[in-house]
Amino acid sequence: MQKVTVFSFLFSLSPVLIGYFLTLSPWISVDSAPTTITTGDTTTIAASFPSFAPFATLDINTLPLNVPATAVSNLEDLYDDGLQAKLEAIVSTNSHWKALSKNKMLNIGIVDMSDPLHARFAAINSNNMVYAASLPKIAVLLASQEALEQGKFKETPEIKADMRMMIAKSSNSAATRMIDRCGLKLIGQVMQDPKYNLYDQQHGGGLWVGKAYGGSNGRIGDPIKNLSHAASVMQVCKYYYKLAFGQLVSPERSKDMLNILVDPELHHKFVSVLDRVAPEAKVYRKSGTWSTWHTDSALVWDADRKYIVVVLAEDAGGETMLRELMLKIDTALVAKG
Repeated sequence: MQKVTVFSFLFSLSPVLIGYFLTLSPWISVDSAPTTITTGDTTTIAASFPSFAPFATLDINTLPLNVPATAVSNLEDLYDDGLQAKLEAIVSTNSHWKALSKNKMLNIGIVDMSDPLHARFAAINSNNMVYAASLPKIAVLLASQEALEQGKFKETPEIKADMRMMIAKSSNSAATRMIDRCGLKLIGQVMQDPKYNLYDQQHGGGLWVGKAYGGSNGRIGDPIKNLSHAASVMQVCKYYYKLAFGQLVSPERSKDMLNILVDPELHHKFVSVLDRVAPEAKVYRKSGTWSTWHTDSALVWDADRKYIVVVLAEDAGGETMLRELMLKIDTALVAKG
């Protein structure tokens, strides 16, 4: 009789075992902290356990990024001393900027996402909530997508056009129509929803829209400062950070929001610089201006640029200041500083 060793028996079963392991749900591989290997334009996500789990390749050229939620860190945990030093050095190159930041009239947030799963965050006056003019229309966009997801109203061509005009051209009339459809109460609830936490009363507030951008259909000031249209750089950075990972409403809704935010039709502030230094980059953007308030925010994405920049400034020369800051920040981030 031919002898069959244990080793040969197991070896004969190896194709079956391997096939079984490869059919296991990918969720098994994300219960522990992931490790990443970045090569060129892709990042490989590998779990530390089990070792036989297949690798998943992340295409970092396409937004939203397709990764498990458990692989994404909270932005609040991503403060980086090196990036913070770079940002403070940029502000210190101009004595006026330095004075404004000291008086909380200049607020800046940046997120370096060149390695998306190991992003780095830095900020000046990160939780200082201020009046932000039209920039908080991004809150209306999120609330609108939540309302559509919940079936509160249907996505008609008119609604799609209003959402785009509200963002791309900062149309006040389109924004007011969307606010009327959603209701101020819903917008506040969405901003304070724990899954987003874009308005955090324990940490200075954040994104808030408590009044339409025209007409008089009531007002709900934010709970901390009673502002109608407010933002902090932390919460705006968090908005874009979550959006980049498809975490606003759903991956499908996040993709819709990215399509609405991309290709801004107002070419001033940040965009005037990016038009020149990165004409091929995808720019997802919303800005705001009123009186001496000048604000801008952008998620910028191309082969050399994967970052978020937010500036909220109160200064008569804010338009020029935002352009100059954008150029310096872009230069620092492209240099991988």
